[in-house]
Amino acid sequence: MRRLPVTDPGTPDSRSATRYLFWLIRRSRLTVAAAALLAIAWMGCQALVPALVGRAVDAAVNRDAAALLAGALLLFGVGVVQALTGITRHRFAVTNWLAAAFRTVQVVVRQANRLGSTLPRRLDAGEVVAIGTSDITHIGGAVDITSRGAGSLLAVVTITVVLLRTSVPLGLIVLVGVPLLMLVVGLLIRPLHRRQKAYRESQGRLTGRAADLVGGLRVLRGVGGESAMAARYRAESQALRAAGVRTARVESLLEAAQVLLPGAFLVLVTWLGARFAADGRITVGQLVSFYAYAAFLVAPLRQLTDVLDKMTRGHVSSRRVVAVLRVVGDLPDPPAPVPLPSGELADSGSGVRIPPGRLTAIVASTPADAARIADRLGRYAEGATMDGVPLSAVALAEVRNRILVVDNDARLFSGRLGSDLDPDGRGGVARALAAAAATDIVDALPNALDTVTADRGRCFSGGQQQRLRLARALLADPEVLILVEPTNAVDAHTEARIAERLRAARSGRTTVVCTSSPLVLSRTDHVCYVEDGRLVAAGRHRDLLRGEPGYARMVLREEKQ
Repeated sequence: MRRLPVTDPGTPDSRSATRYLFWLIRRSRLTVAAAALLAIAWMGCQALVPALVGRAVDAAVNRDAAALLAGALLLFGVGVVQALTGITRHRFAVTNWLAAAFRTVQVVVRQANRLGSTLPRRLDAGEVVAIGTSDITHIGGAVDITSRGAGSLLAVVTITVVLLRTSVPLGLIVLVGVPLLMLVVGLLIRPLHRRQKAYRESQGRLTGRAADLVGGLRVLRGVGGESAMAARYRAESQALRAAGVRTARVESLLEAAQVLLPGAFLVLVTWLGARFAADGRITVGQLVSFYAYAAFLVAPLRQLTDVLDKMTRGHVSSRRVVAVLRVVGDLPDPPAPVPLPSGELADSGSGVRIPPGRLTAIVASTPADAARIADRLGRYAEGATMDGVPLSAVALAEVRNRILVVDNDARLFSGRLGSDLDPDGRGGVARALAAAAATDIVDALPNALDTVTADRGRCFSGGQQQRLRLARALLADPEVLILVEPTNAVDAHTEARIAERLRAARSGRTTVVCTSSPLVLSRTDHVCYVEDGRLVAAGRHRDLLRGEPGYARMVLREEKQ
């Protein structure tokens, strides 16, 4: 069943990876802003703690009990605020991560649905799979780190100002040392960026190779190519491992720099502070503060280097997402779409005309011709109109919402069966199952609609899958429903029941059935007979049997089989 998802995460900016990340941030701007403000407050409180501790130490040295008590109470209050803001910030951070990750999944899935059959021709399956398995982690991390980065930057600025007011040399060390630390880390980011890109490309190719192997395993075994493909996969897997090791080497250097450089910075500030205290240039409390500041700076400095790391990873992953979003399908939206009217659906290529509100059958001497007509009527190919308006002039999303094409390439998804049949929660599952003669299938399951089914419905037979797909289509209740050979995998008794109930279930709605089954044709309102891709005759089933020899031979030959 081919249809766009109902949820709409918005239109992403796919001009560049940077713009895409900013688009994600804008979509969650309220929670991102809240997380940033909370991170600023959280890190700001941490930055104030060393100064308060230093004042408390000086008060204790000077035996000023009132000042000591006031300092202790103030320190307690700052600690409470820090705890509350830290907890709340983390909750918002998780929200931002999830929003960015799963919004990316939404836009990629929507693009995949929009591209349809164009997708496997333009993109490798591994590219799309890797986005949902690894890239969303890095994209979510890039959006999340913006708030913590803002708080860390403010903390470094605050500490620099405090140190400059207390001791100009120590403040200058921080003022000059922090940019130098960022510069050294930045030198490691560029090679990491390149190696992550190469690793990501290899990962996508290998994932696609694995998908191809699983899909064609029976064919490979049949022609004796299993060992050759396994050897090729093994070689590509080892190449991916080597690329991962090369990437890990740079990552390990980055991790080491994030610990070593701030640690060296801590040693330098502590040593200078001790020298100043020994010379009497600062008090004992100020020395304690300087040490605490230097120790505290390790955290925001590591956060700032983490910003570079995660933004780089997010940028690499976003480039993959943008590459998918930039793919143009074979049926792009018109520049100025017009509304889709209601009325007669017509195919200019064959001359077939579908009267509204009736059950119409398309019988073709070559079944592939009927499938091609269904594709045009559903705008999976150009050439159809509705009430005289070309479907190519209408937004593709509107066509998909109002015209639903169901063929035997549609799949059942893994998970709870009830959610697969009725993903939008429309209700009426029992009626749809009865109309599709599929009630017995659900009744035989251990947990009925709550049963978890296997991927692609492998736990059902071909006929059972066909009936369940029909029930899902009836639950969608589109304005126009086009069914391609919906009963060719069921027995004659079940087919007769489906034909009779389909007419009642779709009463007053436009329904098209591509079939040559006399059991279905006898219950239709209108039949279009096509030979060599062109309409030859149209009318009621019994009239065509009497007046159109080609139609009679086509239908009766099937009946004899």
